[in-house]
Parts: sequence; structure tokens; C-alpha cells
Amino acid sequence: MKVSREQARENRRTVVSVAGRLFRERGFDGIGLSDLMKAAGLTHGGFYKQFKSKDDLIVEASAQALEESAGRWSRIIRGASLNPLAGLIRFYLSKAHRDRPGEGCVFAALAPDVARHDALLKKAFEAGMEKHLLLFDGLLSDAPDEATRNQSITMVSAMVGALVLSRAVENKALSQRILKTVADDLIARANAATSNTAYLQ
Repeated sequence: MKVSREQARENRRTVVSVAGRLFRERGFDGIGLSDLMKAAGLTHGGFYKQFKSKDDLIVEASAQALEESAGRWSRIIRGASLNPLAGLIRFYLSKAHRDRPGEGCVFAALAPDVARHDALLKKAFEAGMEKHLLLFDGLLSDAPDEATRNQSITMVSAMVGALVLSRAVENKALSQRILKTVADDLIARANAATSNTAYLQ
């Protein structure tokens, strides 16, 4: 039975969405195409009607997940008008985020895998990183400059590293301590760096 163009587009969207979740949960090499297509409710044979290769899917799924992540950060910022930076940090360095890698940060879940892939995937991650850093730049300063960007890089890197380490330890008390300690420190540093310290209380 021939699949309509609209159904083919919907199938592609489904595969990309499911792949983004499963790659974050298991890594790029942690799931094969058969299991991925099964999770999407489609046949393995249909994969190559939609994508040239698994690497092609990896780039598209990663780019979409990064776009969705930036959108999620923007919504959190808009929803915490009195303390947007603190709200974003607390959300990111939370137990809920730690325990749902498939729905969470692409950088924390996949950066080591990306480092072993080709330039096309790295460029997609660079573009995603730029969008996330721009959000931080805007929270830290009304007129971001190079010093602002350096601070944004430091804060995002600390957040990603803390989330990775919190997932890597078995001791839940230590895991939670990593999250809380880094969140508290980043918020304190941001308070110290801004003239309106009440902004982040």
C-alpha cells in the first residue's frame, strides 16, 4: 500500500522525534535501526525511504532536539519573570531533569558521542550551543559583550558538567549534592556580577 506524502512526512517526524529521545537515553551507538524503527511504530524497511543513513538521522534528530531545548529554556525564562536566570539554573540542575535524560539536555547526554563524529554533526551542535549561549548572554547583561559571553560559557559548561556527574554516580545523596552545590554557586556568582542583585534572589 502506497504511503501518501503527508503520511510520509508524519512518519519522518515521528522517527526524528523518537530518535532524539532514544539517542539521549542510550547514545548514538546504543540503539540499532531495527529497534529505533520499532519504537517509532514503523518497519525497518521504511528507514531508507526517509533517510540516507543512520548518520543522516543522527544529525537531523540532534538538530531538532537542540532546537526544542532552546525553546524550552526560552519558555522557562519567560515563565520566571522575577528571577529568570535562577529559575533556569534550578530547572536544569534538578532531580527531575537528571532522571529523564531522554527528555533532557542534548549536550549532557550526547556531547562525548558528538566528539567522535564528523564535522556535520559538530556544526549542528555548535549552532545549538550558540542559541543556548545567546539566551544566557541576554540574562546576564542588557548589552552583552565578550566578557558576558565568557561568563555564559563558564555557566553553561558548569551546568552541563554537573548534570553529567550527577548521573554518573550511584550515591543519590552525592548526586543531589552536586546539583545543589553547583546551582547555588552559579546563582551566587551571577548575583555578584550584576548590579541588580535582587534580580536573582
